[in-house]
Amino acid sequence: MTRQVLDELKQQISLLDYLQGQDWRPARRLSRGRLLGLCPLHDDHRPSFLVDPSKSLFYCYGCGRGGDVIRFAELYHQVRFPEALALLQQWRGLPSLLHEVASFYHMQLHRHGEAVAYLYQRGIRSPELIEHMRIGYAPGGCLRSWLTQLGYPLQFLRQAGLVTGPGYDAYIHRIVFPLEANLYGRSLSPATPPHRFLPGAKGGLYAWEQVQQCPEVILVEGLFDYAVLWQAGFHNVTCAMGTQLNAHQFRQLCLGMRTIYLVFDADANGSGQRATQVLAHRLREHGLKVGAVELPQGHDPNSFFANGADAGQFQALLGAARS
Repeated sequence: MTRQVLDELKQQISLLDYLQGQDWRPARRLSRGRLLGLCPLHDDHRPSFLVDPSKSLFYCYGCGRGGDVIRFAELYHQVRFPEALALLQQWRGLPSLLHEVASFYHMQLHRHGEAVAYLYQRGIRSPELIEHMRIGYAPGGCLRSWLTQLGYPLQFLRQAGLVTGPGYDAYIHRIVFPLEANLYGRSLSPATPPHRFLPGAKGGLYAWEQVQQCPEVILVEGLFDYAVLWQAGFHNVTCAMGTQLNAHQFRQLCLGMRTIYLVFDADANGSGQRATQVLAHRLREHGLKVGAVELPQGHDPNSFFANGADAGQFQALLGAARS
């Protein structure tokens, strides 16, 4: 990549816009338009992260690191220079593309009975929930032609991970959930890998902007877990898409004083329970109240509700949560 292309990329993506896209907020304004806030690169308790929007540069007086938007992406996502460039290019052009993809897959959902039947089997039956999460279905064999008709170059679709090298749709026979800057696909077939994401970061906590002001937040592993809880009336729920939170997700939970209820899978091998203990300890170290919710052995929130449990039974588990 030439110096000219790099300069153009930095002009197109302002450092401040990118920081705000990662939920960074300034604590105070300084002279000449500069901003000071908590450093997103380390565990910061006193504002030490200086941003100069006019120069699109940053410097942290706490950890001593600084640079431009590319350097920030390297440090924040813990990737090398080429991967940082790819993430920035994706961040710049992906939102409009993913919006088109999500709309297309959402339109396909009720055209395919097998997809609706699968959702019903997993306990997802509310039209309001399907609209809230913009749940869709990828039948395969039709997305590429739709997007190329809209003017998206095939190479861009390959780079985004929506089309394979030979030119086929990457998501086939999958229930699709749009994410902040990604796309999750759950396979209907046991013969293929169950989970699929686009290349790049999975982003922040799911629907965080809708729960970040709640004094109590329920954290679950998967999107199907989120779906059944939201459907049951627990709208203070969010999802990490796994038990291993990335740095961005952990910072989101720690912004503000609240109680976090951890509702991870009650795995037979104890992995979900161990992940609960580790995360609970980390959150308590940051001054948060944590409740560890114990599901019946072998269940996750999705299977708990899909097998007939109701909101009252889950509320009882919240009330009995270990602190």
